Amino acid sequence: MAGRFVPRTTAVPRQQTAVAVADASAPPSTRTWTPPGPLDLRLVLSPLRRGPADPCFRALRDGTFWRATRTPAGPGTLRVSAALDGRVSATAWGPGAQWLLDGLPALLGAGDEPEAFRPRHRLIAETQRRRPGLRLLRTGLVMESLIPSILEQKVTTDEAYRAWRLLVRTHGTPAPGPADAAFAAYGLHVMPDARTWSLIPSWEWHRAGVDSKRSATVLRAVRVARRMEEAASMELPEATARLQLVPGIGPWTAAETLQRSNGAADAVSVGDYHLPGIVGHALAGNRDAGDEEMLTLLEPYEGQRHRAARLILLSGHTPARRAPRMTPGDIARL
Repeated sequence: MAGRFVPRTTAVPRQQTAVAVADASAPPSTRTWTPPGPLDLRLVLSPLRRGPADPCFRALRDGTFWRATRTPAGPGTLRVSAALDGRVSATAWGPGAQWLLDGLPALLGAGDEPEAFRPRHRLIAETQRRRPGLRLLRTGLVMESLIPSILEQKVTTDEAYRAWRLLVRTHGTPAPGPADAAFAAYGLHVMPDARTWSLIPSWEWHRAGVDSKRSATVLRAVRVARRMEEAASMELPEATARLQLVPGIGPWTAAETLQRSNGAADAVSVGDYHLPGIVGHALAGNRDAGDEEMLTLLEPYEGQRHRAARLILLSGHTPARRAPRMTPGDIARL
């Protein structure tokens, strides 16, 4: 593990950081890429979206997607759209622009192998036929998926999305991009760097509705952020083990992260509140299935279990709700 991180007691001047990002955003870089097969940008990129008001992601009605993130080269904003001939056009801004463009094929599933998947159930086969553009993305960035996954532990998605939105907008920086009103209206932000996460005071976590257990897990993770990022180049077992070295990061959080950062086709979200029942209902007519039964049902897809689960979710063949939605808690009012 990396050496102990000792945070300072003073916060980063956010205004100075924002100016530095804006100054670096002037000249955009562009790239055009032709995918090796059918590609549905919405299906591929949707796992990066943390709620309808995610400050780091925008999906427009015209099929254009905006993503703001923190790369090893610095903050960057990526705009992606597809043409009728199948080519993908991308434009990027900021210090991380070239890094984002270099990683565009991997992001859009160039390293994925959907053709190697062999459906063993009619439902999955039919969904795959109807969704030929599904590819598993790979961002190559661990922390941008790890932190929101930690925030999603043991709470409703609405609570987690709200926490992510408030923390990124308050402590992140405005995303680099074109100097026009349309872009400004998106309100895109780049998430805080590791040091800034470590300096967020306890009352700000409380205001965002994040309990001390989840905030402590985030703080432990950002103190070894460099070691966490190394998992992006590891095989799934080693990457999972690396993430789970941090107390508070278990199988579910590791899988949710590595599905995005590594394009891990076999990373199953064990411990999910809904997934076992959905898989059990779709493949065996048992909406009360637990993790053990889910893993048994997914055994024929060893090596591609996450893809099988994605196809089941996309099939729409989910059990009807038997009870009202969980009532979100609000520790910010306490």
